[in-house]
Amino acid sequence: MQTKTTAKPVKATDLHVGGPEDMLPGVPKRDPIVVATNITRTFGGLKAVDVESLQIPRNAITALIGPNGAGKTTLFNLLTGFDKPDTGDWALNGKSLKGVPAFKVARMGQVRTFQLTKALGMMTVMDNMLLGAQNQTGEGFFQAIIPSMWRKQEDDITERALDLLERFKLVKLKDDYAASLSGGQRKLLEMARALMCRPELVMLDEPMAGVNPALTQSLLSHIIDLKSEGMTVLFVEHDMQMVKHIADWVVVMAEGRVVAEGDPKTVMRDQAVIDAYLGSNHGKDLGTDTDTVNTMKELLDDQR
Repeated sequence: MQTKTTAKPVKATDLHVGGPEDMLPGVPKRDPIVVATNITRTFGGLKAVDVESLQIPRNAITALIGPNGAGKTTLFNLLTGFDKPDTGDWALNGKSLKGVPAFKVARMGQVRTFQLTKALGMMTVMDNMLLGAQNQTGEGFFQAIIPSMWRKQEDDITERALDLLERFKLVKLKDDYAASLSGGQRKLLEMARALMCRPELVMLDEPMAGVNPALTQSLLSHIIDLKSEGMTVLFVEHDMQMVKHIADWVVVMAEGRVVAEGDPKTVMRDQAVIDAYLGSNHGKDLGTDTDTVNTMKELLDDQR
């Protein structure tokens, strides 16, 4: 039996202002959905994030890569309202998100998933999905006692939840508790739940971490589909083959800073990227990072 493979996606091009020589950290984008400047976050004297300028191109898949401890997840937390920066301004579609709490950020069209999934284990798969829908009339105290005010909306929300569960191949598990799902299935559930609010920007924190290889292709396909449906994707990932396959644009972080960005092929050749992945580990036991380093070497060899 042959394994189904994900078709190579059509890459977005001409995303930044200028030519190849202008692909420097913080390069302006032609149509950015997110613009961030001077974002810093310090923990006990350690500056975990120090991003001078970052723009995320609209309707493209952007990968945020870097070695462990580079500040990628911390930056995610800052941009989505789960943490507060020491300094900086950032905006979605020109609207400032500074000081906006996470739930309001989601209402504005920017949602995220987590490296460690946040599925509510003691609720069913369907109930997890229904919680993802926004502006539900029945959540109001007085409206809740009048079914005619919310029944139609609830039916529409339930129909959308079922459609998404069908798409993510979870519909047969809709009545199961989320805690009974595998790690990969919880990743799928979290992504499906994020889509319940019809977002413009979907931010995925290591979507492949801990996922059974049997579900990897499914997750890849869903990420590619998000772009084809007009959404923008920003994801953190260590799998360089996945980044090379689906990303239109790559942003590289090291020691809290953006050290390189550009299209995947250009970025993989960048000396700052090579230093970030290889230089910091020179002479050390690479341990679990060995696969990542070998993959970087293979990609560099492929592109020479």
